[in-house]
Amino acid sequence: MLVSGLFIVLLWLVKLWEISFGLDLYKYGILPRTLIGLRGIIFAPFIHANFKHLYSNSLPLFFLLIALFYFYPRQAYKVLIIGWLATGFLVWLIGREAYHIGASGLVYMLVSFGVFAGIFSGRKSLLALSLVVIFFYGSSIWGMFPSFAYDRSWESHASGYFVGFILALIYSRKEKETQDEEKHFVMFKSKADSPVDFDYDYKEKD
Repeated sequence: MLVSGLFIVLLWLVKLWEISFGLDLYKYGILPRTLIGLRGIIFAPFIHANFKHLYSNSLPLFFLLIALFYFYPRQAYKVLIIGWLATGFLVWLIGREAYHIGASGLVYMLVSFGVFAGIFSGRKSLLALSLVVIFFYGSSIWGMFPSFAYDRSWESHASGYFVGFILALIYSRKEKETQDEEKHFVMFKSKADSPVDFDYDYKEKD
């Protein structure tokens, strides 16, 4: 909750700072396929068009970040940082020639990761999380299509969803490898502690 809360507070402080000093930070968003637009990969999630835009991203981000850090404590920072950079870079590659701003790409990345990581892992607690995420954010899938999100950055939504899916796939494979290693270690340890001698595939010289 601390990380999630601080992140949301920072988003609101940036907006208040922008309004207080009469600034227009949209030029720090992602401008696809331009060198200066690369800075938007870092800054775009902090910049929002108005308070309605900011509010619509703040609430889901807060709860999705809490879920990420609670259910995936070891992978949370990696997922957040890699997902942030990868989503932004993908928008930079495929986006329309316009400034793309807002944290919705992060929201979609976290939604996608939360759904698919639970499904791929097969763990009951994570499957339950997947169902909760689908229940609350299942309709967000329409935001990835131009015909439904023509006035928004559907490229950010689609990029975030794709990146979240890939990260969930990678996580599930690593999780399976870790579980296999733990099973192997436990099995080896149990045999080593056993009073029964091992059978060795060699013979000593007479």
